[in-house]
Amino acid sequence: MEVIRGGITAPKGFLANGVCCGIKKSKDDLALLVSEVPAIAVAAFTQNKVKAAPVIISQRHIKNSVFRGIIVNSGNANCCNGPGGIKDAELMSLAAAKELGALKEEILVASTGVIGRPLQVKLITAAIPFLVEGVNKEGGSRFAKAVMTTDKFQKEVAAKILIGGSSVLIGGVAKGAGMICPDMATMLSFITTDAAINKAALRSAFKDAVGKSFNSISVDGATSTNDTVFMLANGLAGNKEIYKNSPSYAKFSKALEYVMSELAKMIVLDGEGATKLVRITVKNAKTDNDAKDIASSIADDALFKTSIYGEDPNWGRIAAAVGFSGADVNADKLDIYIGNKKVMSNGAGVNIDKKALEGIYKKKEIDIKIDLKLGNGSARILTCDLTHEYIDINSGYTT
Repeated sequence: MEVIRGGITAPKGFLANGVCCGIKKSKDDLALLVSEVPAIAVAAFTQNKVKAAPVIISQRHIKNSVFRGIIVNSGNANCCNGPGGIKDAELMSLAAAKELGALKEEILVASTGVIGRPLQVKLITAAIPFLVEGVNKEGGSRFAKAVMTTDKFQKEVAAKILIGGSSVLIGGVAKGAGMICPDMATMLSFITTDAAINKAALRSAFKDAVGKSFNSISVDGATSTNDTVFMLANGLAGNKEIYKNSPSYAKFSKALEYVMSELAKMIVLDGEGATKLVRITVKNAKTDNDAKDIASSIADDALFKTSIYGEDPNWGRIAAAVGFSGADVNADKLDIYIGNKKVMSNGAGVNIDKKALEGIYKKKEIDIKIDLKLGNGSARILTCDLTHEYIDINSGYTT
């Protein structure tokens, strides 16, 4: 696998653009991704029971067999707007479809921003002809910029693999900095590939990659109403079609997991106010679900996250979060590591130089490892610290 420059327009046949339609005062806020030929698509949506209108519409459209594009607005979530919000999301797909000569069901929709404000859909529909006219191969970065909200930087990744002599590219864009936790949160991601791949194989590879990337990160433990990951595959690479039992399936899956994992890592690094990246690894739990529950319990614990920010290696907070996770735990078998230093062995604290631990906490990336010694279950979650800036950003977000 080769990491290459670019994002969603790196694979053959994908064009994009981003413009300012006026939802935001001066920043780009409307984006479009187009496949020049009909593509297949798979998606993962938020688990929040209060779903935004674009999620509801896209859940309907994803049942279609082919797709031409994805339209996205930022600055307004189009959520909790009743039947009017559903109509506005439908209008977005219809207006884009009309300009592209496609059916509305061939257009997927996403929105991100403030909840509960009516969407100024007329601004969007008025800008769509200009948006469509400007799609091009270099438009991936404008797309990435236009979908941002509180993000500090654009998130783009692309990779290339060889399958039977054909170059197959996978590209991705993501946005997200807050309301991020496992099972999707205010995070949108768009993945493209020019691979020729069977839809069942694509769905399988996609599901595995989402589970190991976007569903294994946490910024603040809050699950959004709008989270979505879309993936389009148009087959223009010309490779022999990939099936789940194909020799090339593993190579494709590994590259897809890389792209998604890099985007997920960027989201955590860009966590609102974040200054540190934390990797939490749990092993030898009774089950994988137990391991994930423990990792999530630590990652979402405000006391742990503030201790990371304060560079205070208070491992007792880690032990407490393991204990209240709800998973099966035998405290007398529990081992905890901070970096390469064991701080708890078989449920008892280890006498260790505090300055050595403080040195680990001063790093920009910190590893926390938990060994339950109960089974073969394992999980890993990425998270970040909780800072004063996070409070500043979110205490005044709607203004």
